[in-house]
Amino acid sequence: MAGPVVVCGVRFTEIPHHRGIRDSKKISETRRNLASQWVRQHCDAWVIVEVWPEVIDRVNILEATRRAMRTAVGSLNRGGDAVVVDAVNLGPGYESILSPIKADERYFCVAAASNVAKVHRDALMVELATSYPWWEWERNKGYGTPGHLAGVAGHGRSCLHRRSFRCSPVVP
Repeated sequence: MAGPVVVCGVRFTEIPHHRGIRDSKKISETRRNLASQWVRQHCDAWVIVEVWPEVIDRVNILEATRRAMRTAVGSLNRGGDAVVVDAVNLGPGYESILSPIKADERYFCVAAASNVAKVHRDALMVELATSYPWWEWERNKGYGTPGHLAGVAGHGRSCLHRRSFRCSPVVP
């Protein structure tokens, strides 16, 4: 509902093995933080791309994600690299890129990137919560929880809320 789309790209010369690197949605915040730190220390390169609500609302969430992924790929790809993204077809000119559904469960590099992206976005939302306290972003990270929806019902949307995201009013 609020905040940017965050995409991370990582590059590994050789894919290592680390049991703690899994889909970021399937591990605890503590394990995700440790995984993110490990990835940033052990990959060859990494990049974070943020797309903010004004762009998301203009082009839609899928296109915003696609643009962020293209930017990440362009920043890291040295030509001839195997490139995998999670479930988003990047369009013409990117036909060689694999984009399987649930790639974050099947490919180490995608799981690694998902942890770095999630940790970055969560930290950003916690930081933004200090300036925008009514929406409880330090707890919900911008997702549509009851506390967040109550904040929208009581205070409206901030400039960081996505206008294209439908918010149902909170019913007491």
